[in-house]
Amino acid sequence: MSSLYVREDLESAEVGGRVSIVGAEAKHAATVNRTRPGQSVMIGNGRGLVVTGEVIESTSAELTIDVEVVERVDRPVPSVTLVQALAKGDRDELAIQASTELGVDAVVPWSAARSVSRWDGPKVAKGRDRWATIVREAAKQSIRPWVPEVGELATIKTLAALCAANRVLVLEPDATAQLTSVVPDERPIVLVVGPEGGIAPEELAALAEAGAELVRLGDTVLRTSTAGPAALAVLNGILGRW
Repeated sequence: MSSLYVREDLESAEVGGRVSIVGAEAKHAATVNRTRPGQSVMIGNGRGLVVTGEVIESTSAELTIDVEVVERVDRPVPSVTLVQALAKGDRDELAIQASTELGVDAVVPWSAARSVSRWDGPKVAKGRDRWATIVREAAKQSIRPWVPEVGELATIKTLAALCAANRVLVLEPDATAQLTSVVPDERPIVLVVGPEGGIAPEELAALAEAGAELVRLGDTVLRTSTAGPAALAVLNGILGRW
């Protein structure tokens, strides 16, 4: 199976030309993945452009390929964004990693009322950087042309505002409607997952008043680390992505 490496500044490429990566990506290719000349690999920019070709040089300083295929992949429509509540341990990180592998288009960290984990001060930038690294590596592992965007830390007020232009689906175990009954329309989808203790009643009320739909996955209650990925799998089927 071919490997994918990311070079964010790659804007164009032509069949018959050459494309290189340097720095940490090249070092990872040579020392961790043990990429060698003659192998076929992919290099993408994380924004839909992916080139494939045979490796002609692979060192810890630089990896270069002869370009054989150039592909531009459009963003999926409608897009799916996961709003993931901050959670203790690494449960929120596990959620966004698996969700990236399952095709989410963007992730947004949410400081929910019942979130045990908190991002304050310098932790906000550090947390977003950490999430960006996680989704980038997960996108590479799953050979995705688009690396999900990581949004700003959200509050219940900013989430409610999303209802104006998006179809906001809130996972709630006590909801009457099932996620499997959702009929997609042209609006982007925003999937909201609460923290370990669930979404607080006042937050549910604020989202519902703004126009969000409360939906449930089934009769069981999933962890915050698995609810989002499970819901994405359902949406992939509904949207025809799978």
